[in-house]
Amino acid sequence: MTKEQTWAADNVERRRVADLVPYARNARTHSDEQVDQIAASIREWGWTVPVLIDDQGSIIAGHGRVLAAKKLKIDEIPCMIAIGWSKAQQRAYVIADNKLALNAGWDDELLGLELHALDEAGFDLSNLGFDGEELSNLMFDQDDRESKDDDQDDDRDSTGKAVTCPHCGQSFVVKSDR
Repeated sequence: MTKEQTWAADNVERRRVADLVPYARNARTHSDEQVDQIAASIREWGWTVPVLIDDQGSIIAGHGRVLAAKKLKIDEIPCMIAIGWSKAQQRAYVIADNKLALNAGWDDELLGLELHALDEAGFDLSNLGFDGEELSNLMFDQDDRESKDDDQDDDRDSTGKAVTCPHCGQSFVVKSDR
């Protein structure tokens, strides 16, 4: 990359939502539930990722965010302008943007730790996009790991550890029988 190269992120401006045109052949779908999740995210954190459009206002990436903006009755949103992209590059990026995100994974142990910390801080975990069962499984798995760690630590420390049940929210102390 040269210093002279410009990127779409170098060209951010606000555009009227009503003027943006969805890509008719966008293969990515957005359920009402997912659009609600995106809207909740925008309410919590504001607008954090501009929509990617061509210079005519056709959406390349960000269809779900535009649907959420409409649901929230937001008139103007930040957009990045992809200048100089061929039609083939635009069409390919519509696919790549979604697929590349799907190729990422999770470190379930670290995710469980973060979820517990956010829960203890009183953060509304429903804003994270996980459903109740996913949260329960991730947090329960973390509780299992902590319990195993506690069992191993009980030989050294008999005081036990306070644990909060991810299902009912009740706190209790876990001690080993050893």
